[in-house]
Amino acid sequence: MNTISSMLKDHGTLIQIILYLVVIISIWLAEFSVALHSLKKKWQHTWGNLKFIMTALPIQLTMTVIVIFVSGWVSIHHWGILYLLPHSHSPWVKYVAGFFLMDFFEYIYHVIMHKAGPLWNFHLVHHTDIEMDVSTTVREHPGETFVRVCFQIVWVFLAGASIGLLLLRQTVQTFANLIAHTYLKLPKRTEKICGLLFITPNLHHVHHHFELPYTDCNYGDVFSIWDRMFGTYKEMEASEIRFGLDVYHGHPPSNFFHLIKFPFFKRNKPE
Repeated sequence: MNTISSMLKDHGTLIQIILYLVVIISIWLAEFSVALHSLKKKWQHTWGNLKFIMTALPIQLTMTVIVIFVSGWVSIHHWGILYLLPHSHSPWVKYVAGFFLMDFFEYIYHVIMHKAGPLWNFHLVHHTDIEMDVSTTVREHPGETFVRVCFQIVWVFLAGASIGLLLLRQTVQTFANLIAHTYLKLPKRTEKICGLLFITPNLHHVHHHFELPYTDCNYGDVFSIWDRMFGTYKEMEASEIRFGLDVYHGHPPSNFFHLIKFPFFKRNKPE
């Protein structure tokens, strides 16, 4: 167990990056196989989104060191909500309850990013993509990357999340986020059944619809249960969904450097 724990601590980030690349490339190729547009057009859209990795990844990797440190500290000192639960050393508490708790925290984070004006100005860059596919997953302003990892540090501290839980969480979250953004559709019946518990592609596409109240719904990261519990769950026919934001629809910002500066221009969230 010590060897496994040491490997996760030393190579967990590398494992996540490799997994991320394998999954995103596989989904991208699957999307292209059913695409109605050319390879050139798809690659141009993808390249526009991949540019964000150049600014976000260094922040992510640097701050992950802090995440790992805090996770190690709470594990050593038995600090956090999970250690207050009965049988805190049980795998059911450490991993299952811990996974649900961290997912709930991610729901809170997502709501905050939409409701707090200054933070929304960073997050809206993600929502300005009007041709959503798996590459939209990485369309994250570096300012949001910084804020997101800061929140993650807080969540790890509050929950008492171990390195093992973090690796499990990030692995599942990686797959779930990529699937949620792809324009590949699940069969309607499968979508309906899976949507009872999980955020499916269609449910997340509703979240990316260009106008309120749909933009402020389906905040869930992996699970849809939090949206159902707190009244932020909505469904919509796939054929009616239009991506982007209503105040920018038709004239969305597209230049990468303009998007980087975008959050610092004064603007109001659409009412």
